[in-house]
Amino acid sequence: MAYSKVVGAIEIGTSKIAILVGEISSNNTLNIIGHYSVQSKGVKKGIIVDLHSVGEIVHHAIVQAENEAGTKIEEVYLAQTGQHLSGVFNVGTANVVASNGVVCQADVDKAKEDAKRPQLPEGRSFINHIRNPYSLDGVKVENPIHMEGKRLQVGYWTIHGDNKILQDSLRLINSIPLDVEDMIVASIACGNVLLQEGEKKVGALVIDIGGGTTDFALYRDGFVVYTGIIPVGGDHISNDLSIGLRTNVSTADGLKLREGLAIDAKKDTKATVWLIGNQSIGDREIPLISIHKIVESRIKEIFELVREELESAQLWNTDAIGTGVILTGGSSRIECIDHLATKVFELKASIGMHTWDISEELNLPELSTVLGLLSFALGVNEEKKKKNPKNVIGNLLRNFFPASSNQVKTIS
Repeated sequence: MAYSKVVGAIEIGTSKIAILVGEISSNNTLNIIGHYSVQSKGVKKGIIVDLHSVGEIVHHAIVQAENEAGTKIEEVYLAQTGQHLSGVFNVGTANVVASNGVVCQADVDKAKEDAKRPQLPEGRSFINHIRNPYSLDGVKVENPIHMEGKRLQVGYWTIHGDNKILQDSLRLINSIPLDVEDMIVASIACGNVLLQEGEKKVGALVIDIGGGTTDFALYRDGFVVYTGIIPVGGDHISNDLSIGLRTNVSTADGLKLREGLAIDAKKDTKATVWLIGNQSIGDREIPLISIHKIVESRIKEIFELVREELESAQLWNTDAIGTGVILTGGSSRIECIDHLATKVFELKASIGMHTWDISEELNLPELSTVLGLLSFALGVNEEKKKKNPKNVIGNLLRNFFPASSNQVKTIS
């Protein structure tokens, strides 16, 4: 019997709340049938600080997106960001038990279980376990089952967060009421839709410059080996412009995208632009170079903070990032931002291009996260169909705790 499942992808960001509605068909194709974006309120640096205000906006946005789709959302994939999130790399080990040294499923399961054994401090819970390559007697392998060896190891990049902040996100969606099928870190969602498997294989650094935060994910050998969140984003560039140019933040934000230049390529120090741009009362001419210097300084700081964190984690190796730096998020629209990234990271940098054939209206860098959430939902549905083809529509186990459970989604 033909079926379809309607899923919602929701990002509750500092500057915007974005929702996409996708319909997954029986042949595991996905059509985007509804979308809605609205200015955010009550969110600071990616964390909800006013649950009531955010709840009202999200509820209204969901209704609008469902009206456009002409159907109701069945389950939700929710993006997560904010400095409350942390990651740790754990390695699990198992000795091959068979007398002939051939690895079986039980050996693999034991190594995985050992990697997930570490406990978290009180008040924190796991969100995702992201598997990295297996190694058998010190040699990386794709699938160790039926191979011969003595010692099997597997690594996981494990992301965890503050219980209260995570539960606030869940409570907000559950009160609508909708079920949250999974919570995904924004940078991983972006990488899911901006990178091909081959690009992940040779290594890539994905940087999503949002309104209040900058999320990044480092890929090696096709796997996520590190994720991080910097509490600086596009809003901070606008704030600096508003202070430096003595104007309001709204005007500065428009000026940032209209005239901002991430690297000062224009050498004409006498060039000016109009602050508002329509020469109305209150509009005035300002030096173009002043805008460029402020924008360049702030973006350079963001990139340097990302590089410093990776260096501190001893993961900075330009030879292992063959794809280079992929930029996304609303601030990636700033002219020459890729040139500045190349300069700071000493790597090829480019603006992320979505791998889906979608309308121009949705083909925007600020929608990378929600597009990635839908891509993730499609992958989960395909995995579920393979495991239990007779019960594709049945609810998946909740991949995130609600307080009484410690189930987490394993991304393999």
